[in-house]
Amino acid sequence: MRIGAGAAGAIFALLFGAGNAVAEPQHGISMYGEPALPPDFVSLPYANPDAPKGGRIVFGEGGGYDAFNPYILKGRAPWGLRVHVYETLLGRSYGESFTLYGLLAESVETGPEREWVEFQLREEAAFSDGTPLTVDDVIWSFETLAEKGLPRYQTAWDKVASYEKVGERGIRFTFSEQDNELPLILGLRPILNPRDWDGRDFAESSLDVPTATGPYTVGDFEPGRFIEFQRNPDYWGKDLPFNAGLNNFDTIRYEYFADGDVIFEAFRAGETSTFRELNPARWASEYNFPAVQDGRIVKSEIPHSRPSGMEGFVFNTRRPLFQDWRVREALIQAFNFEFINQTLNGGVYPRRTSYFSNSFLGMDHGPAEGEVRALLEPFAGDLLPGALEGYSLPTTDGGERNRANLRRAAGLMEDAGWSVQDGVLKNADGQVFSFTILVTSTAHEAIANLYIDALKRLGVQADIAVLDNAQYRERRNVYDYDVIINQWGLSLSPGNEQTLYWGSNGVTEPGTRNYMGMDVPAAEAMIETMLTADDRETFVAAVKALDRVLMAGRYVVPFWHQDVSYLAHKAELKYPETLPIYGDWLGFLPEVWWSEAE
Repeated sequence: MRIGAGAAGAIFALLFGAGNAVAEPQHGISMYGEPALPPDFVSLPYANPDAPKGGRIVFGEGGGYDAFNPYILKGRAPWGLRVHVYETLLGRSYGESFTLYGLLAESVETGPEREWVEFQLREEAAFSDGTPLTVDDVIWSFETLAEKGLPRYQTAWDKVASYEKVGERGIRFTFSEQDNELPLILGLRPILNPRDWDGRDFAESSLDVPTATGPYTVGDFEPGRFIEFQRNPDYWGKDLPFNAGLNNFDTIRYEYFADGDVIFEAFRAGETSTFRELNPARWASEYNFPAVQDGRIVKSEIPHSRPSGMEGFVFNTRRPLFQDWRVREALIQAFNFEFINQTLNGGVYPRRTSYFSNSFLGMDHGPAEGEVRALLEPFAGDLLPGALEGYSLPTTDGGERNRANLRRAAGLMEDAGWSVQDGVLKNADGQVFSFTILVTSTAHEAIANLYIDALKRLGVQADIAVLDNAQYRERRNVYDYDVIINQWGLSLSPGNEQTLYWGSNGVTEPGTRNYMGMDVPAAEAMIETMLTADDRETFVAAVKALDRVLMAGRYVVPFWHQDVSYLAHKAELKYPETLPIYGDWLGFLPEVWWSEAE
């Protein structure tokens, strides 16, 4: 239930105090400081405003799809719907850590303490069928996503105390608590067409084609095999400076294949336009086929400055087997990173040393100091070893046996009540230490097999279950697994999504990304500090402190990460010389690319 705007404003003033600054509409908004681009900017700095329009690009994708609503738990929707068909009030610049500029909204305005945000819609904004976008469409979208959409939409909406229309095209949201990211979060909510759901339930999946505001519409498709997106020549926003040099292809097609090896062969055969190589050994040795040799295929390496994020074996601490941190540390010690990285990648990739490594947000590995320590000290009695003292992943000499780390692992297991009996690790009750790793790809199966070989030397009985994508997602959504391989992509602007990743609600609430099942008050406190920080220094300290809590939790056996992206693509496909700081990430391919095919 939403209360009146006046009452909500009074509540916020009592809680947080009133500011003295005078608010005014702006062309953009940044998490901290001012937007880098002026109101009269010509284009995003990493886009080519002179890029030609036309041509097509074909991607190879694994798995398939069976629905066209990407904002609910049910069904599998093509990723391209989010990117090409739907739009938001504000658009993100990937040339800055977290800055948004007007898209469907021509301006954004916040209160002096960001206790409210107001958007003014563009008069020309319209759906692909020509129907003008209205404030009522925005309200319906926000309410429907919160009530029936993915869980993350409810999290932010719970902090909205009220909303009100302002004139013909304005809407103001007033907040019930301090959260400096909320204006930006609401600016990035997808705007839907209520008429698409006339007579049907939003929460039920279907293949009804959406009518949205974005630059592309859904073209030909066959579920599980392919889908095409066609550039809309009547797109309302084609002349916006924000869109200059973006959305250049006439057709974007996604072909679906069984696995990565098949996708690569399809690329070699010329059936797809690009291939993102994850195996540096193959990048170095197997790109010698005729299309590369004669120049029809180009190899591009795209560097980036974004956080490494986290990928690895995730322990489900909802299972009693993994609730002791010493057990988790032992299993981390048993992972012979240097040997596995050399075997699978030629030793090229650096390891993910923390969740925010490879960036200024990553934790320091020595003892916590300064503001980071001050933020963690109140929780000192509950923090796991390493959070304050410093924590680093184990290293090896690169040999296959990993004897020193396995000895440490065996000692930790014994401390936790597990010992080897007749070659098998058991506890005092005779329970065998055994678990199953769920995987969906041959690449992950290869990592798991090498890991299991090492675990055998520890007396651990582990096996692998290979699932298709649908089975895997279903079990992951309800946390029905012992160990999975998961990747969390993290940005330079972490915020509310961190609650979805690490918040205690995710222990039981399905559909979150708290796959390890952690319930740590210190982590939630660091997220709260991130969201309410009044300056960049406090924000950075809170992220570094959160990084320490996550690493000391020992929830994941970290893999490697790519500090450069390997992209093979047809020679006629081009991209700008100026790269976004995020590199080959969201907003890059195909958004700023173009075709120079004859």
